[in-house]
Amino acid sequence: MTSIGGAEMVDWNLAVATATRLVRPGPEVSRDEARAIVAELRRHAKSSEEHVRSFTRMGPDDGSALHDTPVLVVDRPGWVRANVAGFREVLKPLLEKMQDRRPGGPGGAMLGAVGGKVTGVELGMLLSFLASRVLGQYETFAPASRDLPAAPNGGGRLLLVAPNIVHVERELEVDPHDFRLWVCLHEETHRTQFTAVPWLRDHLEGEIQSFLGETEVDPMTLLERFREAASALAGNRPEGEEDDGGRSIVELVQTPRQREILSRLTAVMSLLEGHADFVMDGVGPDVVPTVAEIREKFQQRRARGASRLDQALRKLLGLDAKLRQYRDGERFVRAVVDEVGMDGFNRVWTSPNTLPTKAEIAKPADWVARVHRKAES
Repeated sequence: MTSIGGAEMVDWNLAVATATRLVRPGPEVSRDEARAIVAELRRHAKSSEEHVRSFTRMGPDDGSALHDTPVLVVDRPGWVRANVAGFREVLKPLLEKMQDRRPGGPGGAMLGAVGGKVTGVELGMLLSFLASRVLGQYETFAPASRDLPAAPNGGGRLLLVAPNIVHVERELEVDPHDFRLWVCLHEETHRTQFTAVPWLRDHLEGEIQSFLGETEVDPMTLLERFREAASALAGNRPEGEEDDGGRSIVELVQTPRQREILSRLTAVMSLLEGHADFVMDGVGPDVVPTVAEIREKFQQRRARGASRLDQALRKLLGLDAKLRQYRDGERFVRAVVDEVGMDGFNRVWTSPNTLPTKAEIAKPADWVARVHRKAES
């Protein structure tokens, strides 16, 4: 744990304990139902491998990297523990930098100890909010532990959050077996992306660490943004106070250099999310009979949004940007595949230089012109 003089910038254990205590219980299912759901999700995850590889024409030659990446069916507390482990790994350089800026002496250590506890509670509150919303996740930077295995050599793991999948399938009133397979197709696409494109993980990690390395934010300022998010989650905004349209946590820490990096990261994430949406719908008609109904109802659910509180938190945490990534990325992938076919689209995975820019995500023809026509000239 990152600490100086025993004082931690973030009390990670307290974050896990807080989130686990506050997270809402999942839908009611019997013990036998729970076992059946877990077993079915595992089967769907396995069957999705071949569906995705066949449709995308991607995959490691021998399939070994794919098979080394574990699939974990977890509950909401399990999702929290996995993500806290990932946060600790990715944020370590930033927290060390913030530690160095903290005042020295007993006063600084005391401030750090108190701040670490406060931040742990606030992070736990945010994770409890998110833990009931995520259906599945490919954890790219997942440190292995006894309870949470991961692929060797710093590889990832695929998480399927069973109670959330059941909750949404009931809310949408769709065929549960089709919906579970549909979700698995999306997440399996992410696993295929990273196992079939060996340089992708290191490229993303380099971009993220460059972004964090450029951070010049005062620790107390960042803690204040967490405090605002936690207050919103607790419903502590004064009655009648309007949303000030404040910036998200990500936007807060941007320097000019970070804006350049964030633009590239946004483009890559739009590509990855849009590609997964494209694949889940492309495979769907052959293996998910009710895919059209599922997609329509799921899109309506996204479009409806949620309460004002939910919208405020999405803005603060940058989740509204993630929803745009699904939409914009899917449009990019569809347009490119229509223009140059699946093999032509797969040139996107050649190297970091063939990844689309943020501008090209909005104008797919520009990517086709740059990558294809340049190569053919």
